[in-house]
Amino acid sequence: MSTTNKGELDTLLAAKRQEGVSKFTEEKKQVYAEGISSVAASGVLENALNVNSKAPNFTLKNALGNSISLYDELKNGPVVLTWYRGGWCPYCNITLHYLQEKLPEFQKASATLIALTPELPDNSLSTSEKNKLEFTVLSDVGNVVGKEYGVVYTLIDEVAAMYEAGFGLSKVNGDDSNELPLAATYVIDTDATIQYAFLDADYTERAEVSEILTTLEKLK
Repeated sequence: MSTTNKGELDTLLAAKRQEGVSKFTEEKKQVYAEGISSVAASGVLENALNVNSKAPNFTLKNALGNSISLYDELKNGPVVLTWYRGGWCPYCNITLHYLQEKLPEFQKASATLIALTPELPDNSLSTSEKNKLEFTVLSDVGNVVGKEYGVVYTLIDEVAAMYEAGFGLSKVNGDDSNELPLAATYVIDTDATIQYAFLDADYTERAEVSEILTTLEKLK
């Protein structure tokens, strides 16, 4: 589990957390807390690929139907690989928008930013358009790649039921597995070695860009 220095992104996420605290019923807050505890207890944080692991190659289609291969991208420089749960997740949307703002800094470090989501391609396109993203968003339908990296977990029944009632998780992802990826972020060097890993059971916590950029600077 990576600890993040509290920075600009966390300030934005903290405001959303506070909004949730004030808006949710005690029962809903309890269910979400139990969901996070379940993720922490599931072993996913220990089993996920971590620093010094070799990142498996994958080829997935982007929102326009073009195939993108991790190892092909690594020929051009390091890759920042980040997962997001879906366009329905406000913390994901805040993070994607912030990453878009910081994209020039990734490009300056000769790094490619790739975001993976279990959403069906049509849904990932709408998320891309909504956030005006200029980096690659890939649909990892069925969390196939996520499972190779060990970042996938199963929602507890109570959270799954709320997501299904709220926005139709099974329709968005095209299956009824109730599986989601951690909001994990990796920095992968050109030899496919993971040099930075952000892994947290709490979906409201995200990797700080300053930490990612520090890692990229060391790779130069």
